[in-house]
Amino acid sequence: MPFLAAVSAARTMAKKTPTQLARTLASVVDAPKLHAHYPVVPGSLTAHLQLRSGETFTGGSFGAASATVGETVFTTSLVGYPESMTDPSYRGQLLVFTQPLIGNYGVPRRTRDSYGLLKHFESERIQCSGVVVSDYATKYSHWNAVESLSEWCAREGVPAITGVDTRALVHILRGQGSTLGSLSAGAQPLDAASISWVDPNADNLVAQASTDDIRVFNPAGDVHVALIDCGVKYNIIRSLCDQGARVSLVPWNHDVMANLSAYDGIFISNGPGSPTHCTETISQLRRAFAVYQRPIFGICMGNQLMGLAAGLNAYKLRFGNRGHNQPAVDLTNGKCVITSQNHGYALDDSVMPEGWARYYVNANDGSNEGIRHLEKPFRSVQFHPEAKGGPLDTGYLFAEFVDSVRAAKQAGLAATLSEDCSASAQAATA
Repeated sequence: MPFLAAVSAARTMAKKTPTQLARTLASVVDAPKLHAHYPVVPGSLTAHLQLRSGETFTGGSFGAASATVGETVFTTSLVGYPESMTDPSYRGQLLVFTQPLIGNYGVPRRTRDSYGLLKHFESERIQCSGVVVSDYATKYSHWNAVESLSEWCAREGVPAITGVDTRALVHILRGQGSTLGSLSAGAQPLDAASISWVDPNADNLVAQASTDDIRVFNPAGDVHVALIDCGVKYNIIRSLCDQGARVSLVPWNHDVMANLSAYDGIFISNGPGSPTHCTETISQLRRAFAVYQRPIFGICMGNQLMGLAAGLNAYKLRFGNRGHNQPAVDLTNGKCVITSQNHGYALDDSVMPEGWARYYVNANDGSNEGIRHLEKPFRSVQFHPEAKGGPLDTGYLFAEFVDSVRAAKQAGLAATLSEDCSASAQAATA
């Protein structure tokens, strides 16, 4: 299909309702529940992945000898398992890697950069509840590795299973959607009737992943950005600091309105779970939209929260978009970029609120990939321009944001309309 025709098709897909979108996705024919067993070396510990829908996978355990329940999701990323596993957006999830061989380059040392951030991880610990792979590499080789993936998982109390037919598992998940699963280590699977199937998305995972205190990074930066932490990846902080910004990391429910004029710009991070739990953040953004004149930008969860604040609704995708190869079309110029993504919810942009427009659209399924205000400097994207890991096609968005913040500051743009009106009144009476 010619590229312009593909863009047109993506735009058409983007206009469909969530129900219409669901009908276009893959499905599987009803079949007997799969029970797969992978032969384990005698004397080795076995592990069991049990889906709430009835399918079971038995293989080898290479993580903690424990049990957990989470939403079973898959990522198509080929590299970057340390970054993916420490991404707070995977909180509460059993992470299935479709890349067959995992663990071959071990786990890197905990080196920190000049901002005090871990260089090779996206947070301080493993965030996913469990790990599912086809083939775990028992021997690793990399100049920067200090331990195996097995040692890391065991040390942090995260169960992991190898020997799973991940192609069959992903086929199930694509057909019936992301499903609650139980991952346990032991000789026998857990009694299904005794498993407490707690959906992590029923909780406010953002509140769990967010910082409790305000933290400042790159204090000598020439512009001050408030970064609302919904479960931020370290490379988002780093990317803003690299552009010369002073970054104040604030809790997800921080009252930014109380000191709005102190910020030259506002940034909303990625995060786990459903955006509908973040009512305080949505309320803060809605109030900021009404009076704030300086740039606002959101990524992933930030895109969804900005959309909800603008008047859109969010819905749960059948199996989400997670990986490093998602194509997104910029609707302002028709260009397609390859992006890193990790989300299970999306905005319903079939009808846009007055003053707002779609910014990016997913070229695969037509789901929303960003929104923008038609007059004010407010924009957001569903994908991850900071990558880690993934393609670097959209890293320029950080430069554009900080440059716009800097330009607004240099132009003397007041933070709010009331300040602008007050300054005008003072000038008139002078």
